[in-house]
Amino acid sequence: KVFLEFIDKHLAPKLRPGDIVVMDNLGAHHATGVRERIEARGATVVYQPPYSPDLNPIELAWSKIKTALRGLGARTGPLLKAAISAVAALVTPTDAAGWFKHCGVSTPQGV
Repeated sequence: KVFLEFIDKHLAPKLRPGDIVVMDNLGAHHATGVRERIEARGATVVYQPPYSPDLNPIELAWSKIKTALRGLGARTGPLLKAAISAVAALVTPTDAAGWFKHCGVSTPQGV
């Protein structure tokens, strides 16, 4: 339901005929109505193959975050919360640009 609301309020109004929406295999991406809402705007839905980190920049970001968290060894709630905050700050715009480039995704300059 939340993802459908996101499509209706944020994604669909920006879609134009010929646009391509690429999604991974999160259950919400396959919910009834997702494809129909996107295709009603003239866009095409393409699903990535299962677990395809080379096509999905967020997988590369999670890899960096999880590796750093493991290195900190935080095992209690308070320590883990502090570790997550510290590790999130390690993800830089340069990292993001590199991950998008690695996945073959072009981005507007300055993003």
